[in-house]
Amino acid sequence: MELRHLHYFLVVAEHLHFGRAAEELRMSQPPLTVAVKKLEQELGVQLFDRTTRSVSLTPAGRMYLDRIKPLLSDLDKANRELTEAGLGLRGRLNVGFVSSASYATMPSALRRFRELRPNVELVLNPLTTDEQIEKLLEGSLDLGILRDPTRVPGIELREIHSEPLVVALPAGHRLGNQDQIDASELADEDFVLFPYKYMSGFYSLVHSLFDGHTPPRIVERAIHQETILGLVAAGLGVSILPASVSRFQMPEVSFHPLSGKPKTRLYAGTGVENPAATAFQECLLEADLEGGQQLDRSV
Repeated sequence: MELRHLHYFLVVAEHLHFGRAAEELRMSQPPLTVAVKKLEQELGVQLFDRTTRSVSLTPAGRMYLDRIKPLLSDLDKANRELTEAGLGLRGRLNVGFVSSASYATMPSALRRFRELRPNVELVLNPLTTDEQIEKLLEGSLDLGILRDPTRVPGIELREIHSEPLVVALPAGHRLGNQDQIDASELADEDFVLFPYKYMSGFYSLVHSLFDGHTPPRIVERAIHQETILGLVAAGLGVSILPASVSRFQMPEVSFHPLSGKPKTRLYAGTGVENPAATAFQECLLEADLEGGQQLDRSV
């Protein structure tokens, strides 16, 4: 039994006229009549009563129509959904992100993506950069938003945002009145920083600021920047963080630009090609561009 013969039967049953059914199917009437007769022979029942003036469904034909119509409708729906999934318009997208991305382009990108792809289920996973790299390689993440990642074979990286680094100081710190701070002025400070194991790229970036000087003395390590800021506020040390984190207002912490305006960067990382992931990257880039334009207007 051919699927197209079931479709022919459905169209004839809806029109109860072989000529009009053939027009809708964009075929001539004789092949349509032959196909319906072949279907009846395969089923061993007569589906239509035919006269020279009319066509009507037999009781068996009516019963068959009631069974076949929802099945074909479900099949059409499944085919459409499969096509949409292949285009990235439907399905599930697993996205990892560093927590600091929540203060940069991510909120705007999420709103934009949900508007453009309402049938894609977004699963958001707050993870460190190195955790995301591991999950991208194993295929459990479709896209990662990474902070200063090291390049790894099998992961394609695309820069989506850059921003200055700032020094976070506890209230009353000796450098708190300075408009900007040179890394050399922090040589004797206790530091609160991300662990190398989870944010190796960012960790290395911070250490590179002290080339030729005493490296930072790290006394506390924390994965999330909110925890780092809490430890700075408690006076346990200073930290160097992305400037966007300064939006997380804490009265006990002040933020100061670094001399030379060194930058940290966010990247979108992907493993296996995924159209929905590509669309999300575009939303991230558009959000970053929009954020930059708003910043220019505010200056």
